Amino acid sequence: MNTPPAPTPRPPAALHGPEGEPWWRHAVIYQIYVRSFADSDGDGVGDLPGATSRLAHIADLGADAVWLTPFYRSPMADGGYDIADHRDVDPALGTLADAEDLVAEAHRLGLRVIVDIVPNHTSDRHPWFREARASAPGSAARARYIFRDGRGPDGSEPPSDWQSVFGGSAWQRTADGQWYLHLFAPEQPDLDWSHPEVRADFESILRFWLDRGVDGFRIDVAHGMAKDLTEPLRDLGPGQVHHGIVGAGADGGHPLWDRDEVHDILRGWRTLLDTYEPPRAAVAESWAEGPRRVLYTRPDELHQAFNFDFLQAPWEASALRRVIDSSLAAAHAVGAAPTWVLSNHDVVRHASRLALPPGTDPNAWLRSGGTQPPLDPAIVQRRARAAALLLLAMPGAAYLYQGEELGLPEVCDLPDNVLQDPVWVRSQGARKGRDGCRVPIPWQRSGPSLGFGPAAPWLPQPADWPQRSVAAQSDDPDSVLSLYRAALRLRRRHGGDGDLTWLEPDSGAGVLAFRRDTGLVCTLNTGSASVPLPAGDVLLASSPLEVDPSGRQVIPTDTAVWLLPSTS
Repeated sequence: MNTPPAPTPRPPAALHGPEGEPWWRHAVIYQIYVRSFADSDGDGVGDLPGATSRLAHIADLGADAVWLTPFYRSPMADGGYDIADHRDVDPALGTLADAEDLVAEAHRLGLRVIVDIVPNHTSDRHPWFREARASAPGSAARARYIFRDGRGPDGSEPPSDWQSVFGGSAWQRTADGQWYLHLFAPEQPDLDWSHPEVRADFESILRFWLDRGVDGFRIDVAHGMAKDLTEPLRDLGPGQVHHGIVGAGADGGHPLWDRDEVHDILRGWRTLLDTYEPPRAAVAESWAEGPRRVLYTRPDELHQAFNFDFLQAPWEASALRRVIDSSLAAAHAVGAAPTWVLSNHDVVRHASRLALPPGTDPNAWLRSGGTQPPLDPAIVQRRARAAALLLLAMPGAAYLYQGEELGLPEVCDLPDNVLQDPVWVRSQGARKGRDGCRVPIPWQRSGPSLGFGPAAPWLPQPADWPQRSVAAQSDDPDSVLSLYRAALRLRRRHGGDGDLTWLEPDSGAGVLAFRRDTGLVCTLNTGSASVPLPAGDVLLASSPLEVDPSGRQVIPTDTAVWLLPSTS
């Protein structure tokens, strides 16, 4: 594999925030979807040695940390989120020594390392579940999971009408007639977090990885561990939500999502994290809505929670402002730093999503192969670039998903026969799933996998991706990659944690403008017409500025600009 030269390692001080501020409050964290980042051994699947070989790209980009999706031993029924052994690396992805080498190399380059923890469920190949399946109903082995007798005269009906996030019933029947709960795939049985062995084992798992040098955790489905299992189980009716994961009216009383009891678990984890020096960090994947999500970042709980309200906001100035205001207010209410994210391995890449006409159903668009409606490539590029500057200008922490720094769009035309996501399988083709955002990223202009590895990748790459590769963009000053590098470099001086003040632009609707407490001004034009460029020295623009008939510089539609007040 052709690996670019490593940048000069940053000094150790780069691993800490300014003036002793915790690093996670202002960090830029780069998500590595391990199976699609870099393949070292030619099996078509990304792995830990491959990821280690490409960490220099992330350090050169200017990120502060990496978040690795699960690399643990797994049958891969859900891309590694079905874990059979939390204390070992899957042989297809490397070894435990490879994981330790990755942490060491990341630290050498000045990068922190966050790893995924999946506490809601295990794989059905986990030793505990193998034991449970082989044991009798009512046994101690089954008590670690959620087994119940079925309804009906012969127990042949599920214990409740609960639905899986991936589609279909959330209950699977065993050979002896009992049923077990799986909120995701049948290969992912849910744990019973009221069981003391479950709590003790996960504390041990956290220590296992902390003792190997990781700097924190991303908590998968952090809002889903606690369940109300009071008999009789409550049916939820036909209006159950799949796409947003959280059930309607999740105010702490939903039987499956965002229950108040989950916070006791998280407090215990925070106590554990604080025993390490320096203290380690954790971010919640919590789809709890609005005021409920902030509960996960109270001072004695987790440090951050993903801001999915921002991810789901439409490309419209007033809507974006409402989400930013509510997000900042919620974070400040508990003394947390806000987080901002546009894409991840579970959603349509924002380069494509933000270009969809208002009201478009992303799943219907995916099922059409991206043809209904067709996207304008110019709008895709302009909005992706502008969104990057908005994301990186705001106070707090920013999460980047691999490939967004290359402007990668969703691969919406993957043929049915290559799709692997259980969402596709469980929905019987009604939902195309998440494979389109997981296509292995391009590093080189040529080769069987565009530098991803020695052989063809596990998902096919589009024909136009050579020109989107790291190699093609690295020396192009106008590329998306160059824009991200410049923005992250400027962010170190003018961004990070803090606050913002809204500016009222003279140009009216469609414009979002704010000043950071560092002096940085960000102006975003989401409207349909160009608007005057504010006074100040331009630091960076997502697209070329234009000149109107009167000779004034203007900001075109779908463009963001960073400025500093003029010193003259």
